[in-house]
Amino acid sequence: MKTTMALAIALGLGSLAACNNSPQEQAADNIEANAENSADMIEANTENVTDNMQANAENTADQVRNEGEQDADAVRNSADADGNSTN
Repeated sequence: MKTTMALAIALGLGSLAACNNSPQEQAADNIEANAENSADMIEANTENVTDNMQANAENTADQVRNEGEQDADAVRNSADADGNSTN
C-alpha cells in the first residue's frame, strides 16, 4: 500500500514538474523517479521478508514451548498415575 501511494505521488509530482522543463530535465527527472521507486520497492520487500521471518520465528518458539509443556505434563501425569507424586 505504501509503495502504491508513493508511486502515485511521484507520478503526480513528475507530471507537474514536467510542464516547464526541457526534454533533458524531464529525462533526468524520470531517471531519478524510477530510481526512487526502485529503492522504495526494495525497502518494502525487505520489510515484508523481515516481518515474515519474525512471525515464523515466533511461531516456532511457541511450538517449542507448547511441546515442552506437553512433555512436562506427560511426565507429571505419569508420576501421579504411578503414585510417585511428591507434593
